[in-house]
Amino acid sequence: MTGVLRTWLDPGGEGKAKVEDPRRALGGLLGNAVRLHFPINGPVPLMVAGEGLETILSLSQVMPGLPMAAALTANHLAAFSPPAGCLRLYIAGDADAAGRHGIERLSSRAQALGILPLVLAPELGDFNEDLHWLGPDRLTANLRAQLIPEDAMVFLPI
Repeated sequence: MTGVLRTWLDPGGEGKAKVEDPRRALGGLLGNAVRLHFPINGPVPLMVAGEGLETILSLSQVMPGLPMAAALTANHLAAFSPPAGCLRLYIAGDADAAGRHGIERLSSRAQALGILPLVLAPELGDFNEDLHWLGPDRLTANLRAQLIPEDAMVFLPI
C-alpha cells in the first residue's frame, strides 16, 4: 500500500459531502493508483487504467472482474506504472485536454514497455456521465465496440 484516498460522502446519499474539500489523498500517488479486482498474487496480463475513481467505478459496474486502476488525476494517469506481466492496457481518460494528454503520455510509456495500449473513449465527458445519463446498456454497447472481441466476450455481459 502506498497511499490512501478519502472521500467524505453526503449523509443523504447525494454524492460527495458539501464541505470545502470532500476528497483527500495521502501518500505516494505518482505512478500508483487505487486498484480494483487485482489478483493477490500473479501477473495481470490485461487491465484498465483510468483517470478518476468515478470513471473506474462506473466501468467496473459493467465489466466486473476486470482488473482496474484509478490514477486519480490526468497527470497521475500519465505517470501510472502498469504491473509486471501486463500485455494489454486499456486506458480510460476523460474527454478533455488534460485527459487526452494523460492518455497520450501513458500510451507512449506503455508501448516503450512492450505493452499494447488501447484507448477507451466515453460518449459524453467521462464514463461516469455515460453510466449516469445513458445507462448501463448503452455504456456496455459503447465498450463492446471498443474492446478487442475476445476481451468483450469475457468481461462484458451478453
